[in-house]
Amino acid sequence: MSNINTLWTPVTVGDITLPHRLAMAPMTRSRAAAAGSPIELNAEYYAQRAGAALIISEGTQPSDDGQGYPTTPGIYTDEHIAGWRKVTDAVHTAGGRIVLQLMHVGRVSHPDNTPHGRQSVAPSAIRAAGEMFTASGPKEMPAPRELTTEEVAATVDDFRKAAGAAIAAGADGVEIHGANGYLVHQFLSSHTNERTDRYGGSVENRIRFAVEVAKAVADEIGAGRTGIRISPGNPFKMNDVTESDTAELYPVLVRALAPLDLAYLHVAHGGDEELVSTLLSLWPNALFLNRAGADIATRAQDVENGLADVITVGSMALANPDLVERVRAGAPLNEPVPATIYGGGAVGYTDYPTYTT
Repeated sequence: MSNINTLWTPVTVGDITLPHRLAMAPMTRSRAAAAGSPIELNAEYYAQRAGAALIISEGTQPSDDGQGYPTTPGIYTDEHIAGWRKVTDAVHTAGGRIVLQLMHVGRVSHPDNTPHGRQSVAPSAIRAAGEMFTASGPKEMPAPRELTTEEVAATVDDFRKAAGAAIAAGADGVEIHGANGYLVHQFLSSHTNERTDRYGGSVENRIRFAVEVAKAVADEIGAGRTGIRISPGNPFKMNDVTESDTAELYPVLVRALAPLDLAYLHVAHGGDEELVSTLLSLWPNALFLNRAGADIATRAQDVENGLADVITVGSMALANPDLVERVRAGAPLNEPVPATIYGGGAVGYTDYPTYTT
C-alpha cells in the first residue's frame, strides 16, 4: 500500500495539521464509567491508536437527554472533562490528535440507560423500531416526547456547551454527529420529523437544527476545530430512519453549512457516487469519506482520485491498534471479534496484538 503515495501526504484540516490521511472513525464501545466519565482503560485504548491521522472519538452525549446506550461517555460535567483529559493527554503524549464526536441519540434510547430516567426526546413523538440493550436485558424502545420549539433551542445550546467542555478537556476539536439515525439525523428525515414549526416540513426547515448546531459549536470553539458527519440515505440502515428525498436534501444542507467554514465534512458513503461527487463540489473545505466494507486499497483510491481528502476506517482501527504501520508495510490485519465490541473490559478492546515481523 505504500505505493499509494497520496495517502501518506500531510493535509491541513481547519486548524489541525494531519501527518497523513488515514483516520479513525467514531465507534461506540460502551466502556466508560457508569456516570459517563472516561477511565484509564479508555485512555490506553485511544493512545494505542494514536498513529491514526486523526482519532474521532466514540459518540459522546452532550446532556442527560443525549444518552442512549449504557456506559457511553458524556462531556457536560466537570467529572467528564477530567476523564476525557486523561484520554487526550494520553493521545497527545503518543503523538496523536483527537476530536470528540458529540452524539445526542434522540429517540434511540431507554430511560433505564439515562442518569435522570426520563422519557427520550425527539423531533416528533414517533417510536423507533427495535430494542435497546439495558442492564436488565434488551427492552423495546419507548415512544419519545416531542421537543418544544423552546427545547430545541436549549438542545442547540447543550451542543455548544459540550463543545466548549471538549476543548477544556484537551480535545483538538469536535465532530457533530448528524448521521446514523440519531437526533440531528432525526430532524433531517421526514420519516422521523413531522413537526409543524420552523424545524419541520420543508427541506429548509428540516435542515435548520443541523445548521444551528453547527453554527453554535463553531461560534463556541472556532470553525477550524469543528466537523460534522452525515450519512445520506442512511447506508448502514441504523435506528429506523429512512429518507425519501436524499438527492434534494443533502445538497441543500451542504450549501447551508458551507458558509460556516467548518474544518471538515465527514460523509458515510452509501454507494451513491453521483451524490457524493455533488456534495464534494459544494463543500469548500476538507472532505472525510467513510466507505464502509471496502478494503484499504479501494478507500485509498478515493484520496488518490481527489474524491476525499481523508479516509476514515472503523472496525479495522478497532482490531488493529497499529493499523497505519500495518498498511504501510502491507502486513495482514487482525479481524474484529463481534462479541467483544460493546461493553466489558480489556478483552476485545486493548488486547488486540500489534504486528511483528
